[in-house]
Amino acid sequence: MKRPTIDREQLTDRAYALGWSAVKRLPEPAANALGRRIADAVWKRRGKGVLRLEANLARVVPDATPQRLAQLSRAGMRSYLRYWLESFRLPVWSKERIRNGFAPADVHHLEEGLKSGRGVILALPHMGNYDIAGAWVTTKLGVPFTTVAERLKPESLYDRFVAYREGLGMEVLPHTGGAAFGTLARRLRAGGLVCLVADRDLSASGIEVKFFGEAAKMPAGPAMLAVQTGAMLLPVTLWYDGSPVLQGRVHPEIEVPQTGTRAEKAAAMTQGMADAFASGIADHPEDWHMLQRLWLGDLEPRRPAPAPAASPADALRTEQP
Repeated sequence: MKRPTIDREQLTDRAYALGWSAVKRLPEPAANALGRRIADAVWKRRGKGVLRLEANLARVVPDATPQRLAQLSRAGMRSYLRYWLESFRLPVWSKERIRNGFAPADVHHLEEGLKSGRGVILALPHMGNYDIAGAWVTTKLGVPFTTVAERLKPESLYDRFVAYREGLGMEVLPHTGGAAFGTLARRLRAGGLVCLVADRDLSASGIEVKFFGEAAKMPAGPAMLAVQTGAMLLPVTLWYDGSPVLQGRVHPEIEVPQTGTRAEKAAAMTQGMADAFASGIADHPEDWHMLQRLWLGDLEPRRPAPAPAASPADALRTEQP
């Protein structure tokens, strides 16, 4: 009898399922040691992701020697694996562990924004562990929030991510059509909280910014939502400090400019967001998990094509883990 074949998408789904089911059962010291071993093994292989991470870090730390870049990339892979292992284990954390698992500075910006009734947009880079930060918001502050996730393949993997994050108290909207932008705008007008990962966008609607001195694109969605709804836009950066507790900072509000078109206002605010991200990443480069091309100068040249008209849905396009 011919054995049934398993395609790559099925293997990916099974790998994540194994991670969720097995890793969360390990004692924490064993899980942490496993993460370090995996990270070091991947780092030693010098694959595309590790090489890209080092190339990105070379822009963040331009005076770093090759030895320093290697140290940073090794620490970066350990941080990245820590993110995954913590995320696999987070569903079995107690509420007390979640409340004590994150220590953000300047959280008063968020608390004051929520009290104002204006609505708040938290914009984050791929840094630290935003699932822990999100669980802390829903558990410690008791505030639900809405986010957007790209549809992953296979569909079963996307469903796992949605169920996982909804189990942490998040409302997860699929990035399909224009419905997500409209729903987010309604949540904000009602005084709600929206969280978006917003440090990489290579779509036609991405806004070009200067990031560590070079051109990159970031999603327009956070700024466009703030311009359209009057909600507060607050960048957030996250990092580890060697302790079990995730660290972070809520940056001051990026205010909507008083003059200019909507597009000009969104562009100015997105640059402000990029500057806030850069300050946090420069302080903690090893906790920025950017293993993909980001800067426009690193992209392979493509044949010019007419850019499609930007839609509200396009403005939210970004990459989710």
